[in-house]
Amino acid sequence: MPGTIHPMAIIAPGAQLGQNVSIGPYSVIDEHVVIGDDCVIDAHVRICNHTRLGRGNSVHQGAVLGEAPQDAKFAGEVSHLEIGDHNQIREYATLHRASGEGAKTTVGSHCMLMAYSHVGHNAQVGSYISVASFAGLSGHSVVEDYANLAGYVGVHQHVTIGAMAFVGGMSRVVVDIPPYCMAQGNPTELHGLNFRGLIRRGVSEEARMALKKAYRYLYRSTLTFSEAAERIRSEVISTPEIEHLLAFQAAVAEGYAGRQRDPHGKRA
Repeated sequence: MPGTIHPMAIIAPGAQLGQNVSIGPYSVIDEHVVIGDDCVIDAHVRICNHTRLGRGNSVHQGAVLGEAPQDAKFAGEVSHLEIGDHNQIREYATLHRASGEGAKTTVGSHCMLMAYSHVGHNAQVGSYISVASFAGLSGHSVVEDYANLAGYVGVHQHVTIGAMAFVGGMSRVVVDIPPYCMAQGNPTELHGLNFRGLIRRGVSEEARMALKKAYRYLYRSTLTFSEAAERIRSEVISTPEIEHLLAFQAAVAEGYAGRQRDPHGKRA
């Protein structure tokens, strides 16, 4: 079934549109763009070169996808923005393509990127993620699956937000946020486990209690990471969540300034 293309939309001849794609008035679709089946592109949307959308995405008025990265090192090389399936990209959200030849900014599937949110160059955004209005992800940041960022959150470059983490509104995030945790503040501090999110995702009570004990050793004691990990290995049952939390924190311990992906190297 064909979609509806408004006569005032501007679509480059080389753009590839799937089945049942709708595009509103005054939207501009560049040459090297792929839009999957059943996508709805509202009015005044800009989709720039080297952007690929999966199927079933909804892009609202004024959003800009795949514009050049805000990176002084960028020299016009070919880079990409790749977006999965069934995402909601709301009004005036901006998602930039990557910096670096062949590099990608990626967004998974089933995400809600609210009005005026920003995904910076080379960011990696997982699936089932909510980024609330005016929240911004700086370049090279990573957000793991099922994380939630409230309004006006600012995420520093190279920061990783762990799976199922919740970051409270107006927070300044300059270090990695562990999976399954809640964080808030300027700068952020941890405020316990995201029990509501864990229950919502079907994490068992046994696994939640294991995380609670591990959290105390890792973040509410004077133990070093190695000491805390040893205690957890000997006293806490092994679950996928425990293994992911320990692997995440081990990477942070080997990183720089609390960021496991920071290119400056190991923390002094």
